[in-house]
Amino acid sequence: MNPQERAELLERFRNELVGLDVQVPVLSGEQRRYVNLDNASSTPTFRPVLEKVNEFLEYYSNVHRGTGFKSQMASEVFDEARRTVARFVKADLEHDTVIFTRNTTEALNKLSRLYPFRPDGVVLTTLMEHSSNELPWRRVARVDHIAIHPDGSLDLEDCEAKLKKHKGKVDMVAVTGAANATGWVNPIHKLARLAHEAGARIAIDAAQLAAHRPIDARPKDDPEHLDFIAFSAHKMYAPYGVGVLVGDRSALTRDEPEIVGGGTVDLMTEDSVLWRGLPDREEAGTPDTVGVVALATTIKLLESIGWEAITEHEDALASYALDRMAKIPGLRIFGKKESGHSTTRPLDHSISSRLGVLSFNVADLPHALVAAILSCEGAIGVRNGCFCAHPYVLCMLGFSRKQADDLMEDLRNKDRSHAPGLVRASIGAYNSKEDIDALADCLEMVAGGKYLGKYSFNRRTGAYTPEGNFSFNLNQRFSLTPRIP
Repeated sequence: MNPQERAELLERFRNELVGLDVQVPVLSGEQRRYVNLDNASSTPTFRPVLEKVNEFLEYYSNVHRGTGFKSQMASEVFDEARRTVARFVKADLEHDTVIFTRNTTEALNKLSRLYPFRPDGVVLTTLMEHSSNELPWRRVARVDHIAIHPDGSLDLEDCEAKLKKHKGKVDMVAVTGAANATGWVNPIHKLARLAHEAGARIAIDAAQLAAHRPIDARPKDDPEHLDFIAFSAHKMYAPYGVGVLVGDRSALTRDEPEIVGGGTVDLMTEDSVLWRGLPDREEAGTPDTVGVVALATTIKLLESIGWEAITEHEDALASYALDRMAKIPGLRIFGKKESGHSTTRPLDHSISSRLGVLSFNVADLPHALVAAILSCEGAIGVRNGCFCAHPYVLCMLGFSRKQADDLMEDLRNKDRSHAPGLVRASIGAYNSKEDIDALADCLEMVAGGKYLGKYSFNRRTGAYTPEGNFSFNLNQRFSLTPRIP
């Protein structure tokens, strides 16, 4: 497929987005097309996925142990989806298992509770992690952090130093595949080699990676094999409530399942239990079969488009966005090679090292105010704050330990007046150059002080809202009240 054919394929892909042309109100009184640049948080879905879900609902039933046609149909689809996920990450189901969870957070918590840590075991994670790949490990082991460079990228030399420091005691190296606040893609296979040489396993939080780059677990005898992989469907165009944990089944089987109940038992008497094998024993209760169908369908959709087309398109958009944003006076982009201030020089955005995650601040304007203006005046959806990666963002912002302690006290007192953060725009495979232009044009307006509204700040919520009569009137747009037959 040549570049022109790939571009045409992506355009057809974009036109299948559910909600692509939704019009929303803005402060000027107009209705504008909503520009979604909040994909690092969660993604919309596509019509082929929606259609496949609706098609499956004709046959929906609970899976396994049912004799009826629909139950057998649902069971077959559910099992095929598990095989589809394994193929997606190139896992070997002879040795690995695929466990369906609610999301990446649950998958990593499950891994932390099932893995057989030694009493003095150490988990090495990094300062760039989402809280879901930090907090679960604190409950089960001693945690140490691999440092980051001033540009937000991982310090590999410090990784090697920390492995030597804890020689013989590191049980797990837990690292994100791509940082959700900057888009840096980590060299996960090189990290896997380092972990294995130190006698440790590696766990990859692939929540930010899975929709943007191919994942290859590699064979068990490969020194760069990925032992555990976790990701969420809602960040890869299947927002129906499913996550995945893939990994070595021998390391995930304890005396008892993490959660007990329906589906985990082969036989139960009044005083004894025979537990089922993996993956059933770790999927307690009725599974989200509809969500699993959506995930498998999305995987097949992404594979039909091809990673070359996806990465080429996203990289071109991100490079274009970085170049436009770098020319806006007072706008500082975080997670770039140059440190300190904005530059008109093109920024590093290699396809192998970055995703389309653009975090920034505009001069001395509060990040929450900038995000509010983008929404209320530009119909642009972004996210602001620390993105559940508080140590990472605080580090890039240069917060001292004393400042962090003072901030903690403010938040205990329900005062978010000084809550630090960034504004984050994040690109998906369906976004267009027009979306980037809308963002850059609105940011130029913000940086020039030419925005329309006057905004009030709520100290308890940390949010800015325009003064006057402007309202999104959300209840008029959508209601949970169904059509009554």
